[in-house]
Amino acid sequence: MLDIMKIRLNPDEVKAGLKAKEVDCDAIVDRILMLDKEIKALKTSSETKTAQKNKISKENGKLFGMKKGLEKKGEDTSAVDAQIEANKAESVRLDNAVAEEAALLKEKTAEFRTCMLALPNLPDADLLPGGKENNQPLRYIGEKHSFDFEPKHHVDLCTSLGLIDYERGVKLAGSGNWMYTGMGARLEWALLNYFIDTHTADGYDFILPPHMLEYACGETAGQFPKFADEVFKIANHPTEGGIFYMLPTAEAALASVYRDEILTEADLPKKFFAYTPCFRREAGSHRADERGMVRGHQFNKVEMFQFTTAEGSDAAFDELVTKAEALVAGLGLHFRTVKLAAGDCSASMARTYDIEILIPSMNGYKEVSSVSNARDYQARRGNCRYRRADGKLDFVHTLNGSGLATSRIFPAIVEQNQRADGSVVVPEVLRKYLGGIEVIEPKK
Repeated sequence: MLDIMKIRLNPDEVKAGLKAKEVDCDAIVDRILMLDKEIKALKTSSETKTAQKNKISKENGKLFGMKKGLEKKGEDTSAVDAQIEANKAESVRLDNAVAEEAALLKEKTAEFRTCMLALPNLPDADLLPGGKENNQPLRYIGEKHSFDFEPKHHVDLCTSLGLIDYERGVKLAGSGNWMYTGMGARLEWALLNYFIDTHTADGYDFILPPHMLEYACGETAGQFPKFADEVFKIANHPTEGGIFYMLPTAEAALASVYRDEILTEADLPKKFFAYTPCFRREAGSHRADERGMVRGHQFNKVEMFQFTTAEGSDAAFDELVTKAEALVAGLGLHFRTVKLAAGDCSASMARTYDIEILIPSMNGYKEVSSVSNARDYQARRGNCRYRRADGKLDFVHTLNGSGLATSRIFPAIVEQNQRADGSVVVPEVLRKYLGGIEVIEPKK
């Protein structure tokens, strides 16, 4: 979530930043400011009443002492008794008022948190406002493959090569699913091994997180509550009363690894990568040119993730972009890196670069990696902090980057590396995982 101090001091700047993301949150920002004032007033009022009650309690203590003294002397205590009773009545009134304010404070605080959770992250100042139309290609890497024959679509190639069984994938799990078979399963696993070996060599720690997550993970990552209906939920999870879901990306798990914990500055940066299948309820637009593996309900992905300091945040982002680019370049594929406009960044992210790979049959580029910096947005939602060397507590910065998603790398490999006879050349970096196989030949 956003820093309330920023909202208090610069509400117009916050509103302008959110408008750059093509979301109008003016009413929410105004409501947050109003609730902020009301919460402060309620706390002040309750503290004042509690102080008054404590003062009355002390005064009654003195009055009881005075009464005992009068009683010993045989003097009239009626005036003291009246004051004691009046104080008791006032104390009860204050107690009731404090209880009412506590209930109202709880209500206002809950609404305040709901409003804060509803605000997207602010985009970095250097991003262009608006949506996809303002995305900026930064660089093109690798040569486009040219064909002296009519290239095939990856669905036809994968079918003729026996790599994917689309029909039985649908038979098993419905539309938006496929099944890797034979060499296709081996090629998919080779890709994952290539990613894992590369990240391990780069000093990232390997994590295999649970695939079923509790609601707090989605909330910390910034996907909930807004996108709670876009995930697969677990209807019969053994934990009663909880809401669990299948993770849409490993980011949802990794962002919560240190939720509600305090790290030290010496601990940072923390660099992780995780392999998971990813589950998406919405499989896409189902356009004719997106048939096959480009969009689906389940796909494999290796995700990089970093926890770092504010000072190390920009360098961490550049590192993740470089690593994602290097993975695609290592496969010998043509791709480009695109700086997303503010409105095309996801709700949680302050900046995002997409690595987009050319899929010839689609006559365009498709994202295979999104590298994003959430700044301290996710850490505030998950209360993940670190203690600086000077003892001050601060929120970490979180960053993530696909390294990589296979469901679009796979089609790009077979389409970019196809030959006239219908065979496909295996990228050199994958051959060691396939027993030295250099070319996948059509089934006879």
